Amino acid sequence: MPWSQSYDPFHQRVLSTAVALLPVVVLLGLMAHGRVRAWTAGLAGLATALAVAVFGFGMPVSAAMGAAGYGAAYGLFPIGWIVLNVMFLHRLTVESGRFESLRIQLAGVAPDPRVQVILIAFCFGAFIEGAAGFGAPVAITAALLMQLGFSPVHASGLSLIANTAPVAFGSIGIPITTLAEVTGLDLMKLSAMAGRQLPVFSAIIPFWIVCAMCGWRGAIGVWPVAVAAGGAFAVTQFLVSNYHGPWVVDSLAALASIGAVLAVLKVWSPKPLESLAESHAHAPVESSGAHPKASTSKFAAWVPWLILTVFIFVWGMNGVKTSLDRTFSRSVEVPGLHLQVQRTPPVVAEARPEKAVFKVNLLSATGTGILLAGVFAGLVMGFSPRRLFQIWLSTLKRVQPSLLTIAAMLALGNVTKFSGTDATLGLALAGTGTWYPFFGTLLGWLGVALTGSDTASNVLFGSLQRITAEQLGIDPHLMAAANSTGGVMGKMIDAQSIVVAGTATHQHGIEGKILRFVFLHSLVLAIGIGLWVAAMAHWPWLAGR
Repeated sequence: MPWSQSYDPFHQRVLSTAVALLPVVVLLGLMAHGRVRAWTAGLAGLATALAVAVFGFGMPVSAAMGAAGYGAAYGLFPIGWIVLNVMFLHRLTVESGRFESLRIQLAGVAPDPRVQVILIAFCFGAFIEGAAGFGAPVAITAALLMQLGFSPVHASGLSLIANTAPVAFGSIGIPITTLAEVTGLDLMKLSAMAGRQLPVFSAIIPFWIVCAMCGWRGAIGVWPVAVAAGGAFAVTQFLVSNYHGPWVVDSLAALASIGAVLAVLKVWSPKPLESLAESHAHAPVESSGAHPKASTSKFAAWVPWLILTVFIFVWGMNGVKTSLDRTFSRSVEVPGLHLQVQRTPPVVAEARPEKAVFKVNLLSATGTGILLAGVFAGLVMGFSPRRLFQIWLSTLKRVQPSLLTIAAMLALGNVTKFSGTDATLGLALAGTGTWYPFFGTLLGWLGVALTGSDTASNVLFGSLQRITAEQLGIDPHLMAAANSTGGVMGKMIDAQSIVVAGTATHQHGIEGKILRFVFLHSLVLAIGIGLWVAAMAHWPWLAGR
């Protein structure tokens, strides 16, 4: 007999909500404090979540432990697997000398740091998000920015803020396609609705990240580049999502944005900002000695990243994934958890047991494609197989604390999901009546902040968004899409993404500083998109209805 979730175990909504919020308060409070390592904060948050689930919400111990184990496993694979192999490729480019060559080229094309952050964090990051997601864009762009002279906190924080506009359509549209699956709503209508909610914010994100970097005056100094980058991205995002679908939105929008920036730079260049010139004059370059066969040609510097792009796109194709899964893919039902927990109304239309199946798809996993790209790129760069293995092992050793942290964060997220504490928080926001379009959008923000994934947030709250919207007479497509578009603003404060950024910049222990840097930006942008969705609900013509 499955255990049924209770969303008000204390029979007092305010008290139940306050108890459900405890794991989040412990986790973010310890991280923001700055004196506790991220993995310690993650384990403390997990312990709190387990205590709340078992003693507060009455979850069976076997199911709680199964949920924690399931989340930890998912944190290591596929997410940790992606982070590890992205960092492996990065270290290869550093040791070969090609990362330094790439840094010099980028500094030559866009010598102004304000343009660099737009071109790399926003444009290039969106391109990687469209193919991979799961932390890969933040890891790559943060590493690039730091090598260009940005401080670790700025490199990480600006990459996190930039990685908002593309998230709803990331990983070849998985968040939106998953949302359609869990809600039963029309995929194309959801894609179109998300494509009407996001472009307003996509257009301003390039301005926003430069303002976060050096203030309003600094942003005004590069307005042609910011307008070109944001405008090209927003227009393409709208057109592709509305007239083609969610699958290649980010890829095409990012290419249009890159092209627009390069076109502007051919005919215009910003005046240097003196306060930035000195701090970015000399970029810190990690090195363990340049490889003897390292090439300094312009094209050679881009080869590893071009190889990575090709492998990621190939691995993201449905036909390739299906073929590789047919070769090797195993599904393991999580003991004590699979079909042992039942979600109940009003979170779902009718009570049903939750599946808990861990998919071992090593061949088709994005991280495997990244690993093979690293190996192939390493061979092209002249590394021996033995040296490649040595670098991979040393990378694994280096990222161990981050992998532990990610595992703890995902374990915490799964415990909150299967115990029903996430739904308790969601129902608190859903009970806001006429203010629901605003608070329902913030529900998506909360979901991503808790789980670290827009897709996971859509799985958690997509059905609740549809049910509540229909009860209130609001277009369910509007609110289901708002769960995803509101969620993108929570991506910059989820612990998993923050840890990935810290790992990419080789600065363990700065997670608290990164969180403090991005939190206000995340909250303000979430409020902004919440108000925009509320306006769409009040004036349907804004949503094209």
